[in-house]
Amino acid sequence: MQPMKPHHTTEVHGAQCVEVDRYPTQVTMALTGAQVSPVTFSLESGSASPYSLPPWLPTEAEGFDPILRMLRGDFLCLPFGEPDGGMIHGDVANAEWTVTEQTDDSILAQLRAHDVDATFYKEVRVIGNQAALYQRFSSPDLTGRWNYGTHPILDLSDQKSARISTSPIDFGAVNPTLFSDPTRGETQLLRIGAEFESLSSVPMIDGGAIDLSRYPTGHDHEDLVALVNDQQTGPLGWSAVVFDHYVWIALKDIRVLPVTLLWLSNGGRTANPWNGRHKGRVGIEDVCSYFALGRSASLANDFIERGIPTYKEFDAENPFDFRTVHFAAAIPEGFDIVDNIEPLPHNHVRINSSSGHTVEAQVQWSYVLD
Repeated sequence: MQPMKPHHTTEVHGAQCVEVDRYPTQVTMALTGAQVSPVTFSLESGSASPYSLPPWLPTEAEGFDPILRMLRGDFLCLPFGEPDGGMIHGDVANAEWTVTEQTDDSILAQLRAHDVDATFYKEVRVIGNQAALYQRFSSPDLTGRWNYGTHPILDLSDQKSARISTSPIDFGAVNPTLFSDPTRGETQLLRIGAEFESLSSVPMIDGGAIDLSRYPTGHDHEDLVALVNDQQTGPLGWSAVVFDHYVWIALKDIRVLPVTLLWLSNGGRTANPWNGRHKGRVGIEDVCSYFALGRSASLANDFIERGIPTYKEFDAENPFDFRTVHFAAAIPEGFDIVDNIEPLPHNHVRINSSSGHTVEAQVQWSYVLD
């Protein structure tokens, strides 16, 4: 590790942030909620900045929780979703983090989360010659049964039809309760509680089906679906989004994060500060949670009855500690949708598309399994 240097903050999209920059990856992290965005990957096909910034500044959303005023990129959530008390997604996603160490390629921050009475640590790291973002989340003193997850939000608003895919799933399910309330000026497209086998055919309220592997959808709506990972395919899980000239991929350990939630946010909320402006965004949220219905719902639900964990119990012998990797790679013309990802020796992966095109990327994929 390089010698520690005093951290310097800069204002980015109305928030005080710290940065790390080691070619080809530049990462900006807001102190509020330790929310990460923008992140820029320099690729041979051009610059790639997949993470969302909201179409409003924090000053335009005064009176709302910090998470909504910021609403950018990726951040930790615990408890995940609706609060039993406090703020949605917990103090970890809303409160001010303190940077304790910073080098040219890493940031270490910490937070005392009063809502769960525990101290959390977040490490952001980049590695030279890798278009990758490495994150570690830990808490040595968290105790009890908790649901949790990450919350990457990508901006696909300038894409005609980005392609979304994940590692194999057992099944998918639409949020089991009303996700978008029309009395609040919200629009929902998907049928409540419907289950499906593939993103290519998800049941809609009107009786039809929609292909959610292509996004944006062309509809104004806010919806949430859960993709339950197939535990039999091994511990390395992935989600992928194909943009115009590159692919973005998230890696995880499915034993730690067994479900991927897709938050489809495409102009379906008209109240302030949304005002129908939050379009073409998709949250690709790796979680151990029962949708975003909060801690109580995650402790007892039909997923658990089907053998799918939606919470874990933490103590000194089993501390809260997990890692994620997000990375980007340039793709050739004709590369359509990611079909599978092969981990290779010497910190490489092979990314295979349904069209038969293949690319390789340098990334330390074993980081999420350590």
